[in-house]
Amino acid sequence: MKHLKSVSPLRGLGLATGLAILLLPPALWAERVGEVSTKFKLMGPNDKIVIEVFQDPDVPGVACYLSRAETGGVSGAVGLAEDTSDASLACRQVGPVSLPKDIASGKNDGDEVFKKRTSLLTKTMQVVRFYDAPRNTLVYLSYSDRIIEGSPKNSTSVVVIRPWSGAPQSAIQNASQGAAEGDR
Repeated sequence: MKHLKSVSPLRGLGLATGLAILLLPPALWAERVGEVSTKFKLMGPNDKIVIEVFQDPDVPGVACYLSRAETGGVSGAVGLAEDTSDASLACRQVGPVSLPKDIASGKNDGDEVFKKRTSLLTKTMQVVRFYDAPRNTLVYLSYSDRIIEGSPKNSTSVVVIRPWSGAPQSAIQNASQGAAEGDR
């Protein structure tokens, strides 16, 4: 009969942390698209501008691209640095969009769709969503806040909801060229 090995407290903590990260809501996940260095640091990583993409967790068919500052150096490498509030946001329709009733009614205006910690304890970068019903448009706002004092720096992006054909653009262009050639 095999005996089960006991899990050390540190290994158990690592396992629990890993599971907690996997169970985070999609609004907390972003995929890094790219980065550029903005300031050389002799010790630790350089200061950077990073570009991340995330999907709106409640509105399939919308993706947002966020560029933001990331502080390097030794403090940045160990997670103690505070990133600046500088950011830019661009959201686009990337597929068919069907708005849930709570969003279409305006009931969920201001809902958080993305959040990233930009300092060890006190500062976060957030993206929230609003719905402009008369124009059938989603409005996304990025801003940074702090427990004591926020920042007025912000960025907005709008997504006009349009019918989605599903055909890639090159297929549409080829079909229209074929029709034009048939008219000759």
